[in-house]
Amino acid sequence: MPGPSGATPAVWGDRVFVSSVDSKTGDLLAIALDARTGKVLWRKVTGKDRKVMRNNMASPSPIADGKRVYFYYGTQGLFAFDFAGKPLWSRDLEKDHGHNADMFGYSSSPLLYKGRLYVIAIRNERQDRYGKAPAAKTDSYLLAIDPKTGKDLWLQARPTDARDEAQEAYSTAIPYEVAGRSEVLVYGADYLTGHDAATGAELWRWGGYNPRHINHWRIIASPVVGGDLVFVCGPKYEHLFAVRPDARGALGEEKVAWTFDKRISDASTPLCYQDRLYVLDDNRRLLTCFEPKTGAQKWQLQISGETVIRASLTGADGKVYCIDEAGEVVVLAAGDEPKILHRTKMGGEEMCRSSIVAAGGRLFIRTTDTLYCIASPAGPAAK
Repeated sequence: MPGPSGATPAVWGDRVFVSSVDSKTGDLLAIALDARTGKVLWRKVTGKDRKVMRNNMASPSPIADGKRVYFYYGTQGLFAFDFAGKPLWSRDLEKDHGHNADMFGYSSSPLLYKGRLYVIAIRNERQDRYGKAPAAKTDSYLLAIDPKTGKDLWLQARPTDARDEAQEAYSTAIPYEVAGRSEVLVYGADYLTGHDAATGAELWRWGGYNPRHINHWRIIASPVVGGDLVFVCGPKYEHLFAVRPDARGALGEEKVAWTFDKRISDASTPLCYQDRLYVLDDNRRLLTCFEPKTGAQKWQLQISGETVIRASLTGADGKVYCIDEAGEVVVLAAGDEPKILHRTKMGGEEMCRSSIVAAGGRLFIRTTDTLYCIASPAGPAAK
């Protein structure tokens, strides 16, 4: 890899798409690789990095639909290419919809759902911390874009009474389907909100995780859906909440199915896999397994090691995969008993934050400076 990035690779068929920064030039890059050999098929410069604390502007993950791939960057550049690398369209969303003021740099990945490309901006409305003047257009928003043309379909403002840094979020929009409804979930700025997927209209909002409006409670981890429940981690290792949003308007405590009031994840998004919910305290490397419907704790496991884990968990093939910032991979059995199956050091320094990808019988593991493809000798990579 030409440089570090928190973006998770996107895999479709025989293609692997990777966002990156070039450490030597500061260029932001869109890269396509052959999934079988790792050969670089094309590489496009999409802009220049913007300096922020402990992060870079290649943090949002790319997303593909089989015909096109979309790359988004913290500089608010949004680019669409076909699988051969032909540029289709591009947008400067900061120019169109205002500058994003986030202390650690914009990091939310785009969402493809119901034929629309969704982008969120949960940002500070009062100030920018890196010398840029505040934007004239300051509302946070959920934006739907036509993926074929790049044109806006609609923009839904997302108002908040959150204060200061608590206005900021680095989470990604998530689809939610239940009882015939198709919604897009947005988490941050003191609220979890559900929006009509077709129109963007806000259907409901829940604000139970920061009722006192503490001014530095920004959100990093994205919401997770399991059945009719939505699981969210409060900021800075606060409570885990299971919310059942089966009503409209402002939702109260009665819509919280259960809570876990001990220290929980801050940056790593939980995993709902094979009827279990896995939540990682990323600083302490403490993994907890829950029964999703009731919140009953099945087990906790202390994963030995000194480096924090910022990447989110991956579930595949009856296993749970995680990687820490120093590039050590730990593989656990998915089940009712804690069991570490394997651990190995892949290498890297400081910024191994991409989640492990399982696709086509392979694992794709991104460290600070290398992308690995792992498969059995008789598996897809050998064919």
